[in-house]
This record gives sequence, C-alpha cells and structure tokens, in this order.
Amino acid sequence: MSTLEAARPATQQQAAPARRKPKRAREYLTFAALVAPNFILLAVFSYWPVVYNAYLSLTDWNLIAPMPTFVGLENYQELLTGHAFREVLLTTVIFVGGVVAGSLALGLAVALLLNQRLKGRGVVRTMVFAPHVLSGAAVGLAWVFIFDPNYGLSRVAFSAIGQSSPSWLTDSGWALPAVMIVYLWKNVGFAAIVYLAGLQGMPKDLYESASLDGAGPWTVFRRITFPLLSPVTFFLTITTIISSFQAFDVIAVMTGGGPGGATTILSWYVYEKGFSDFEAGPAGAGAIVMFVILLVITLLQTRFVERKVHYK
Repeated sequence: MSTLEAARPATQQQAAPARRKPKRAREYLTFAALVAPNFILLAVFSYWPVVYNAYLSLTDWNLIAPMPTFVGLENYQELLTGHAFREVLLTTVIFVGGVVAGSLALGLAVALLLNQRLKGRGVVRTMVFAPHVLSGAAVGLAWVFIFDPNYGLSRVAFSAIGQSSPSWLTDSGWALPAVMIVYLWKNVGFAAIVYLAGLQGMPKDLYESASLDGAGPWTVFRRITFPLLSPVTFFLTITTIISSFQAFDVIAVMTGGGPGGATTILSWYVYEKGFSDFEAGPAGAGAIVMFVILLVITLLQTRFVERKVHYK
C-alpha cells in the first residue's frame, strides 16, 4: 500500500508535462492561425512583387509577349551608362534634397512658432496639417490654377510687385521648383506637428537651468532644443526621403514629367518605362536601383544615428 502511495506523486509529475504539451500545441496553432493571414497578405502583395520585379529587371518584355526573354544584366548596363538616366538621377537628387531640407527646416520653424502661447493655436495647427491629408491629385489641380501665368494667383502676386508671372509649368527652368513648392506645402504640416510633439515633451528643468545660467534663445536652441529633437529629425528625414522618392501623383497632374523631362524623377521614369513605353525590363531595373538607393541611404543614416542622435 505504501508502495502505491509513493508511486502516485511520481506518476502525477509525469502526467503533468503530458497535459501541458497539448495545451502548448493548441496555443501555437492558435498563434499560427491568427498570424498566417497577415503573412500571406505580405507575401502576396509585398514580397512577391519585389521578387518578380527583380526577375523582370533581368528580362526583355513588352508586357504583351507570352514570355519574357532573359537578358541578364543588360538592362542595368544600359540604365547606368545612359545619359538620360543620369539626368533623371540628378533631377531626383535635386528634388529629394530640396523637399527634405525645406520640409524639415520650415516644419521646425512652424513648430517653434506653434509651441508659443498663441490665441487660436489649435485652429492654426489644423490649418497647417490639413494639406498633408489632402489627395495629391486634388492638390495638383489646385496648384495648376495657382501657377497659371494668365489667370492664376501667381499672376496676381507678381503683378503686385510690378513683375510678370513666370510660366511655371511650361518652362523647364521653373517646372521643377514649382513641383517642389507644392510638395513642400504638402509636407511641412506633417513635419511641424511631429516636431511640435517633440517640443512639448522636452524636460522643463533643462530650460529652467539654462535660464538661470543666462543662456540666450539661440544658445538654448543650439545646445538643448535641437540636440534633443535629433530622434524626431532622424524619423522625419527617413520618412520624407522615402515619400519624396515615391512622389508621383502631383507630378502626374501638374507636369507629366515635363517639360522636356525637367520634372522626371526616378519614380516617374519607372512608370513611363513600364506603362508608356511598355519596357518591363528597364522599368524593373529602375525600380531595383531606387530600392538600393533607399536601402543605402537608410543604412548610412542608421550608422549616423549611433553617434549623433540623442535619446536622452
């Protein structure tokens, strides 16, 4: 009898893991069932298009022939050695650099202004942020009218100072600045609101200590405010670079990449190659080049973050 009683605890201890195993298996199955739809959607709509695009970049296909013809790295060679693509890259660098620098600088200036105790600050914040959520096509159409040299608001503004309005959208020297102005107008509100959130989370004791030490506004901004905003600046830099590389809708409505390719950035080049010229190979190669450029920029900025971004 005592032997049976002594054996019961050991038997119960052996049975406990056996009961836990089915329970753990059910938890794993439940987790897999909940996560699987998301992974399937990502695989079908995100990962597979990237893989298939990489394959198309190695082929010659006009979107009509039954099967693409494999040509290896020929598309990349023609792309990187062609004068037209170098012009597109230069235009892209100017456009992205101008939009990123302008959005961050103007956004920070607006955020510093909105951080003051002003009447109607909430209304102003809403007005500043509103352009960011507007449709790109609607914004483009509105600015086409504004830039009209004969009937638009641009003509009124230049007439007030005794000058004639430039042909913003038909002059190759003015078309790119015009498109950049529109994207700045659309992006500044987002940058301002994000910067404002960072400013309102600043520790007050640092500013009180700086005030007691007699530090001026510029010293406080340079030594305290701007360094503590470095995580926000890093986030905005990454997101604005990516969105600028993907700029499409406003360009499609306002200039269509013209005049004379003056506003043809990399995203528009890929679209034209694929859906106007029906050259899937060069279009895929251009998309891969854009992906690599964004990846390199992100990696370089991440390395820069380790030394320059202050999270405390």
